[in-house]
Amino acid sequence: MPGKILPTFTRAEVQSHDSIKSCYVVIDSKVYDVTEFLYDHPGGEDLILEYGGKDVKEILRDSLSHEHSDSAYEILHEYHVGFISDGNSKAVSSEEFGEQANGTQRRVYASTGIATEEDLSVETNYADDYRKHKFLDLRKPMFPQLWYGGFTKAFYLEQVHRPRHYKGGESAPLFGNFLEPLSKTPWYVVPSIWLPCIAYGTYVGASGLNNGLAAAGYWMLGACVWTLIEYILHRCLFHVDKYLPDNRVGICLHFLLHGIHHYLPMDRYRLVMPPTLFVILATPFWKVAHLILFHNWYAGVLGYCGGVFGYVCYDLTHYFLHHRNLPYYYKQLKKYHLQHHFADYENGFGVTSRFWDRVFGTELEIPPPKVLKAE
Repeated sequence: MPGKILPTFTRAEVQSHDSIKSCYVVIDSKVYDVTEFLYDHPGGEDLILEYGGKDVKEILRDSLSHEHSDSAYEILHEYHVGFISDGNSKAVSSEEFGEQANGTQRRVYASTGIATEEDLSVETNYADDYRKHKFLDLRKPMFPQLWYGGFTKAFYLEQVHRPRHYKGGESAPLFGNFLEPLSKTPWYVVPSIWLPCIAYGTYVGASGLNNGLAAAGYWMLGACVWTLIEYILHRCLFHVDKYLPDNRVGICLHFLLHGIHHYLPMDRYRLVMPPTLFVILATPFWKVAHLILFHNWYAGVLGYCGGVFGYVCYDLTHYFLHHRNLPYYYKQLKKYHLQHHFADYENGFGVTSRFWDRVFGTELEIPPPKVLKAE
C-alpha cells in the first residue's frame, strides 16, 4: 500500500507556526507539527515554543541542555507532516521518509519496559496495550476495571509500574462519573489554597509568641521536619508494595493514592495532591506538631505551618520536575526523579532532595538498561 503524500512548506510558512495554537519545528528538511506534544513535553511547553518555527537539530544534540535519546526522535516521527521546499517543490511519500523505528531492538529496564525519560511521553497505543497486557483499557474508566478485574497483587504491581502515556495533555478517564472532576487537580490549586492558610497560621503563631527569632526557628523546624515526612510517606505509604493486601480494596486504594502516578506519570492533572486527600493525610500531623512542641500551643502552630509550607514546595517541585525546563540544580533533580519512574521505583524516594535517600541507603544508582527487547 503506497505511503501517504506529504506536502512541502517554505521557510516562511514554517516560521509562522510558532505559537501554542500551532507549533512546527524542523530537523534538516523535515517539518514536524508538535502542537499536540506541547503539553506532553517533560521540559514544559515553553522550551518547545522557544524554538517554534525553527530547526531543532542542534538543541536536541546539546549535551549541556539535554541530549535527547532515540525515543525523542521516535516521538517526533509521529508528528512528521512534510518537508521544507528547496525551490523544486515536490510532494514526498511517507515511504520515502523511511524512518520507522518499529521492529528495531533496543535496551529497556525489565521492571518498567522503558529506558529513558523521553519514553514517559511516548503515546500508548491503547488498543494494542490492552490486547497485549490485559490490564487497563485507557479508553474506558480505569477504576471500575480495577475493582471488577480480579487482578492479583503481583500482576497489578507488575503492570502499574510499567508507565503508559495518555496523549495530548489530557487525563485518562478514572471514574467516568460525577467523581471525575474531583480526581483532577491543576498545580496552581495547591499554592492558591494553602499559602493563604500558611500566612494566617504564621501570623497567629508569631503574634502569640511575641519573639520573632523564636517564631522563625519553630517555623523552620517544621519545614525541615517535613523533608523527613516527605521521604517516609513516599517510601512507607506510597510504595507500600510489599505489604499491600492481595485484594481489590488494597489494590484500588494503592492505585488512587500513588499507583496512578506511576502508571500515568505525565498526567499533569493527577500529579499534585487533591486538597481533600491532603487534609486527610495532614490532620494527624497537627497533633504531632503539638506533641513535639508541647510546651507552647503557638510554637506548635508555627511548626505546623512550616511543615505545610514544605509540603507546598514538595508538590510544586514534583510538578515542575515532570513538566518544566529547570535551572541546573533542578535539572539534576529532575533526572534523578524521572529515573525513579523509568528505571528503579524501589529507590530514589526523595523528591525535593536526595538527602534522606543518602541517609537511609536508598539513593538511585542507575546501570545501563540490560534487557534486550523488540519493540
